[in-house]
Amino acid sequence: MQLRDLIGPDQVIVGLRAGDKVQLLGELARRAAARVEVPAPAILHALSTRERLGSTGFGRGFALPHARVDGLGRRFGLLARLARPIDFEAIDGQPVDMVFLLLIPPHGESDHVAALAAVAREMRDQPTLQKIRAAKTAAALYQTVVEGAP
Repeated sequence: MQLRDLIGPDQVIVGLRAGDKVQLLGELARRAAARVEVPAPAILHALSTRERLGSTGFGRGFALPHARVDGLGRRFGLLARLARPIDFEAIDGQPVDMVFLLLIPPHGESDHVAALAAVAREMRDQPTLQKIRAAKTAAALYQTVVEGAP
């Protein structure tokens, strides 16, 4: 699985504003709900429940909030670069400025693991993160992530 299997060009946001982790998760849930026909409160509940198990802030300024969502018919991804970094309780204590939201249908364990691995594989590489952070537009960010550097 590759990132192009999880997001399209219209699922990338540059300059997303959020004051904290709770606000960010709410905004991500709201934006996802408009695309997957699952109510935002249901998505936010699933994300919040997952975060209570442990932060999905992976380090190096990157977070991968993910959850299984009842009523979801297909995988859904959303990549966002924040307008300014926020505390996300990441494992390295660093603030987060890059977020990949991953929503998974309630069934399908292998898809869930493969999708998480695909995102983590791309986002753990420091040179890749630098290129992502340098992208000026959502289109350039998408191209960088999915197709390589523009």
